[in-house]
Amino acid sequence: MSTLVLLVLLLLVLVGLMLVGALAYAVHRRPSLSRPLTVALTGAGVSPP
Repeated sequence: MSTLVLLVLLLLVLVGLMLVGALAYAVHRRPSLSRPLTVALTGAGVSPP
């Protein structure tokens, strides 16, 4: 693998972790968001690409 490919993969992983962290923080601050967020993430995971 080239260095550029590794850097792009690292960037994607870091951005993904930031998004998951932001969602976890939002649900922690407002527990009422957990149900809509669960439904949205389940729908996104099940839907075809």
